[in-house]
Amino acid sequence: MSALPATMTCVEISKPGGPEVLVPTTRAVPQPKPGELLIKVAAAGVNRPDLAQRAGSYPPPPGASDLPGLEVAGTVAAVGSGVGDWKEGDAVCALAPGGGYAEYCAVPAPQCLPPPKGFDMLHAAALPETYFTVWHNLFERGGLKAGECALIHGGASGIGTTAIQLAKAFGATVLTTVRNEAKAKAVRALGADHAILYKDNDWAAEVKKLSGGVDVVLDMVAGDYLPKNLQLLKPDGRCVVIAVQLGATATVNAAYVMINRLTLTGSTLRPQSIASKGRMARGLAEKVWPMLEAGKIKPIVYKTFALRDAASAHAELERADHVGKIMLRV
Repeated sequence: MSALPATMTCVEISKPGGPEVLVPTTRAVPQPKPGELLIKVAAAGVNRPDLAQRAGSYPPPPGASDLPGLEVAGTVAAVGSGVGDWKEGDAVCALAPGGGYAEYCAVPAPQCLPPPKGFDMLHAAALPETYFTVWHNLFERGGLKAGECALIHGGASGIGTTAIQLAKAFGATVLTTVRNEAKAKAVRALGADHAILYKDNDWAAEVKKLSGGVDVVLDMVAGDYLPKNLQLLKPDGRCVVIAVQLGATATVNAAYVMINRLTLTGSTLRPQSIASKGRMARGLAEKVWPMLEAGKIKPIVYKTFALRDAASAHAELERADHVGKIMLRV
């Protein structure tokens, strides 16, 4: 094993609060536990769960690093015991349990994938969090199939830009909600059949008019969007909740759910088991990585910051002007 440095630069949350609480610091380089890879990080993604963790509302699961950062790409720096498929120096991208805002990050091996052929580290690091999330929720939980119609809220976000492209690549019709005309133009360029400005319209009436009803809703808004989403579903439709930006509670008509045989489900990614995330990784490797390698779909990188400027990256994400991903270069 090549010698590792004793310490590394990382960005920690000094206390719950705004972007300014993200502080560069020096810590010991983590050691890979059995079943883990230690990754020398080249790039890391910035995601909404990082903002929630920084604010104090999304604590890391037991045993995970307290540093933010849920996706990284780089090279394997060390291999924990019991890991057979990887060796030092291999290129890797990974869904991390935390600890991504750092020069080194330890990740369970089943959550690691080789970057798609032809991908640089920045674009490889833009994949795991959004692609695992969309694959699990739109396809595994939502069961989206060719010929069906999907409504994807927040179409210009990292999740949204991924979900639009994947839904189209798998043969679905896609409607999406966005904030302004510039974002509508951007998501139509990614393949969205219809982009609805939610601020200027009764978005639900617009969706109904354009589609007559949808088969799957990917909902990152919740709150008062939830009953409207259910009303838009065709019989046997599925609504999948992945975030609660407008609040976690809503009033739902249970009789309507029963009569139309609707499924209301949802998930968060971070607390799921390593085995579950490993299953998602295998699905992505088999079904989605070939599409990335063929150029049929691609991660959209909006802006990149240096690791030390993580506070600026968080402020950028909170402004919500972005289309696609905000990234850190390590």
